Parts: sequence; structure tokens; C-alpha cells
Amino acid sequence: MLSRIMSGSIRNLDREYDCTVRLLDDTEYTCTIQRDAKGQYLFDLICHHLNLLEKDYFGIRYVDPDKQRHWLEVTKCIAKQMKSQPPFTMCLRVKFYPPDPAALKEEITRYLVFLQIKRDLYHGRLLCKTTDAAMLAAFILQAEIGDYDPGKHPEGYSSKFQFFPKHSEKLERRISDIHKTELIGQTPETSELNFLQKAQMLETYGVDPHPCKDVSGNPAFLAFTPFGFVVLQGNKRVHFLKWNEVTKLKFEGKIFHIYANQKEIILTYFAPTPEACKHLWKCGVENQAFYKLEKSSQVRTVSSSNLFFKGSRFRYSGRVAKEVMEQSAKIKREPPEIHRAGLVPSRSCPSITHGPRLTSVPRTRRRAVHISIMEGLESLRDSAHSTPVRSVSHGDSFMPRSRSLATDASEGSAVISDEAYSPSDSVLPTPVAEHSLELAMARQVNGAPCSIKEEKESEPGTPSVGDAGDLSDSRVAVKGAERASLLSEVEQVNTFVLSVLRLLLVTIGLLFVLLLLLIILTESDLDVAFFRDIRQTPEFEQFHYEYFCPLRRWFACKLRWLGSLLINK
Repeated sequence: MLSRIMSGSIRNLDREYDCTVRLLDDTEYTCTIQRDAKGQYLFDLICHHLNLLEKDYFGIRYVDPDKQRHWLEVTKCIAKQMKSQPPFTMCLRVKFYPPDPAALKEEITRYLVFLQIKRDLYHGRLLCKTTDAAMLAAFILQAEIGDYDPGKHPEGYSSKFQFFPKHSEKLERRISDIHKTELIGQTPETSELNFLQKAQMLETYGVDPHPCKDVSGNPAFLAFTPFGFVVLQGNKRVHFLKWNEVTKLKFEGKIFHIYANQKEIILTYFAPTPEACKHLWKCGVENQAFYKLEKSSQVRTVSSSNLFFKGSRFRYSGRVAKEVMEQSAKIKREPPEIHRAGLVPSRSCPSITHGPRLTSVPRTRRRAVHISIMEGLESLRDSAHSTPVRSVSHGDSFMPRSRSLATDASEGSAVISDEAYSPSDSVLPTPVAEHSLELAMARQVNGAPCSIKEEKESEPGTPSVGDAGDLSDSRVAVKGAERASLLSEVEQVNTFVLSVLRLLLVTIGLLFVLLLLLIILTESDLDVAFFRDIRQTPEFEQFHYEYFCPLRRWFACKLRWLGSLLINK
């Protein structure tokens, strides 16, 4: 706490701050901003630097000292939002995924979205079945190294590149086969477009996972996509609500509520921390406004308050998806040139290699380590080290969107991959030593190996870790669920007691204010029959002469004393 106060005082002495923004191609844009500069100023600088017009899909993300992610608010001062000491470090990311990437007007926008989705694939956020994964990786190869050439691409060439958190020889062979035979002649632009269209059909497209807990204390990932609100558990999407079905998003402390108009469903989940829950709520409010509303003039200030307390207030500032598409259709300029670079082999350092770079950006400086610490922190919000919590769900099925598997449509859940959804598998090495133990625990809880080398591809029909657990593991899981349930019940009782105490304090405060108002009006010269009757009662006369008059004389004496002190000075 003292360090934050000191860092805040140091910031106040500076008129300018150095700011570094890491772009989607892992280059860095460095600039100097004024102390009172707002987020919109920095965002416009970056968009101008990238020659980007369709900028409403993007945002600037930063991580605070508590490792909590935030989106930079464009209407607020940058220095007041940052909790760390300058120079500030942020990153440019896709904030609102296009519902149809192929409908984007300019190629530069599609290329940046391609880089983001490729990053999602690498970090485990875009999880899919093995057949889809091989096709996506082949599109990346074709877009960035071109057609297969036996002279340039020896046997096993695809194994030199890292596309996913986990690799297997079988998957690498499948990627090579598709690249050699099915994609010959495709230009980078065509391959990128095919990649986007394939990714857009996946259940985890546009997912930015927020770790939470369900009723048994098992990890669940909540996310907001262009199509609605989803809950992912294991290798399935267990809940899906379209945006027109979501009526309200609310949070209180670590508790997050989702209200739906379908059978009055209420979903309740618990985030690891109150800050994470607030971030989840703000992301939901922004996504709902962006994808659901017809005009930005319909945006309203949203509050997490209840009947007696104000709570947090937040308002989405920006255009909505329909307005963005209409504005994009009006763009008339020569397409900006895009200089693509080839993939960098990753065997020498398989955990930290990324792909192409925007070489047309002259003011960026290259980094030896491609993937940034910031990106490692993005995946660090695993829920394995959070407090056991409870989730209350009413209703088990939701109508999936048309892209869902037909076999799962009636049940409201869809299989998204061959393995459990666990973005923690993509956590990269960072200098943050205190999280190493938590990271190892998170990976073990989610059934992930501690190293990519330990990974073996799951063959068809092979049961998952959760399904193949022995009897002792099941007993431990049951005991853990019971303990989590007991703890959550205690937490609910504490929440109820606090609510009752708050209500009591508010009631006492209101009564006190009303009493003071009644005394002031009664002692005034207001000629109203009600107050005249009160003044004529013996009780009021006793109060007036024994309490009110001495108190008034005491205040008058103090005011005269203060006045004399001011005159003497």
C-alpha cells in the first residue's frame, strides 16, 4: 500500500510519461503522453500508427500490480487508471471480435484479427477438435511460408513451428499433409480469409475466458462472444445465452449474476477476487451493448447497485456493431500495404515463439523474446488458487446457436474439443517467481501436464482424466465439493447478515435525518397548522427552552469566537 502511495506521488510530479504498447505482431510502439492524457488519445495514436480505420473492434489492455487484467477506458485519464509506476506497459488486442470476419472492409483489419486469433489458438483460448486444429495450422503455414517446396521444406518441417499449447507427432503430420496437398496456390490473403472463416465457426471463437467456480467447486470459464454469453467446463460448452436473452448482468463482491428472460433463469458464479468479478461485469456490459443495441444513443449507464446502495456505475462509450459496419462500408481509400514476414522456427525455444511481424511499421523496435510478459500474465488468471465457491444455476438447457453441433442442440451443450478447455496450459515462463507454485497447481487441477514434452495426444475413445479417475480420486473430489458447499453456505450467511446490518443502518440514518428536518421546520417561522399544533404542546416547549435554546446560544458563541479569530488575523 505504501509503495502505491509513493508511486502515485511520484507520478503527480511528472508532466509526461513514457508508454509502451505491444502490438499484435509482438512489436512495440513507444510514445510519450501528457499527465492528463485520456485513453482515447493513446488509442488514436496507435490506430494512426497502424493506418487502421476499422478500429472499434480493438482495445488497449493492461495488467495491474495484482495481476488483474483491465481494458483501458478511453474516456478516463490514463495516469489515473494505471496503478503501477511509469513507464507504462500495455498491449493492443481485439476487444470485440467481428461476428463475420469476412465482412470486414479492409485487409489490414482482417490481418490484425488473424494475428489475434492465431494468438488465441497458441494460448489455448481458441480450443477445437484435432481435425479443425490441423486445418487452422495449415492455413497459417500457407499464409506465412507459401506453397510447399521440397527444397525449402524438409521432412517434419511443420514440427519446427508452435501453433498450439500442445503438439503431437500425429497432429504435425496431419498439418503437413493438408499444407502439401490441399492449399497449393492460395495467396496469403486467401489463406488468412479461409482461416478466419474456419475459426469463426468454432464454439470458442471470440472467447476471452474468465475463470470462476461452479456449485461443486470445479473450475468453469465464463466468456462473452459475438453471439452471446457462454460457460465452458471440461471439453463442453455447458451454457449458452444469446444476447437478446440476457436481461441483466450484476455483481456484488465476488458473486456474478446473469439474468435471462428464458424461464426466468438466473446463473450465479463466483470469481477469484472482487476485482476479477468487477472486470468480468464490465466486459459483459460492454459486449452486450456492442452486439445487442442498434444505436449507440441507446447505451445507458449500468449500475450494480441494489435498493439501498449505489454500487459501481459503468457506461460503455463507443459505437455499436451495427454502426461500425455501416461506417466501414463508407471507407473509400487505397488499401494500405501490408508487409508480411515468414514464420520463425520454434524448436530452439518452443514456448515463446510467435509468427509474423508487421514490417511496414518503421517506428517499432524488435524484441528478442517474441512473446511478452504481459501475454503470459493474460493467461495467469487461473481459478485453481481461488477460494472454493458455489454456483447456483436454475435450468440446465439453453438454445444453442445455429453453428452448434446438431447432436447436442437438444441438450443445450456442445463438445468443443477432444480435450478439456484449460487456457492455463498456455501460461508462459515469466519473471514473476511467486506464481510458479500456483501455476503448477493450476495445471495439475485442470488435468494438464506440467510440460509440453509430457503431452501425448488423446486417441479417439480414450477417456479423459476426470473420467478415468480411480475410486480414491472420486472420494477426494466429493469431499472437496462438500467442503466447498459448506464454505459457500457460510459465505452466503455472512452476506445475508451484512445486508441486514446495512438495511438497519440505512433505516436509522433516514430516521435521524427526518428527525432533524422536523426539528428545523418546527423551530422555524413556517406558519402551518401542523407545526402550530406541535409548538403548543408542553413537551415541545420543554424541549425548546431546556435543549434547543441553550444549544443555539452555544453555537452562536462559537461562531462569534471564530469570527473574532479571523478578524484578528
